[in-house]
Amino acid sequence: MTNPAQTRLACLPMYDPPELNGANDALWQALAPRLRQAGLAGVPDRLTRCHDLRAMWRDPGLLLGQTCGYPLMTELQGALQLVATPVYRAPGCDGAFHRSAIIVREDDPVADLGGLAGRRCVINGWDSNSGMNLLRAALAPIAQGRPLFAKISVSGSHRESLRRVAARAADVAAIDCVTLALLRRIEPAPVAAIRVLAWTPASPSLPLVSAAGTGAAEIAALRAALAEIAADPALSTLLDELLIESFVQLPEEAYETVTALEAGAAAAGYPLLA
Repeated sequence: MTNPAQTRLACLPMYDPPELNGANDALWQALAPRLRQAGLAGVPDRLTRCHDLRAMWRDPGLLLGQTCGYPLMTELQGALQLVATPVYRAPGCDGAFHRSAIIVREDDPVADLGGLAGRRCVINGWDSNSGMNLLRAALAPIAQGRPLFAKISVSGSHRESLRRVAARAADVAAIDCVTLALLRRIEPAPVAAIRVLAWTPASPSLPLVSAAGTGAAEIAALRAALAEIAADPALSTLLDELLIESFVQLPEEAYETVTALEAGAAAAGYPLLA
């Protein structure tokens, strides 16, 4: 358990580009007083901007964070508790599930996934569900057990992956559909230079999480506060800016979709994106 005398950690890094820092800060300013009213101790006054995601995910003082489904189901097993899954308003979302857009340049003549053979791929990270795992699942039937790409590079973020495709430094990437929808608004120029070639399979959206030691009553308070925010008409403009429709509670078993897609690619002879 955390020490209630200590200020705890709140970090929402997954959809928090500089252009949305203010909106995410406002979301926390709506959440924090509700949590204090519910009796939670150590509620921080503001969000922390986390540069070391792994340290954040494993911090025993984590009150509320957000993670990717792939590390949640692999390296972070037992380190976190699911709090809620946001339902986003973005093309490619279906309730609490999302997809990635497999993008190429607007002027690239490639017509289908089979045409990507020999191209340059860029991913945001090898531990990314939306940038790597979903792309691998989509390509496994095409690859037929053989390497597909001439080169794979790592950009560090979906935004940078999209920029590299738009700038002709790479040919293909898988971009989380919520990120793509946000970038259409906040950085339209590179988005206008790409097109969606195909969509990946779906998996649960990026979950909100808390440390493994967070008490059951605190988890319930977090969920109640999120539900209040989603239903508050005064916050509708803010939620629209963040593309958030609501928050739902998925069982952890729902995230087994992530590892099932990995296993399916391996069974098809494509265990590694290549």
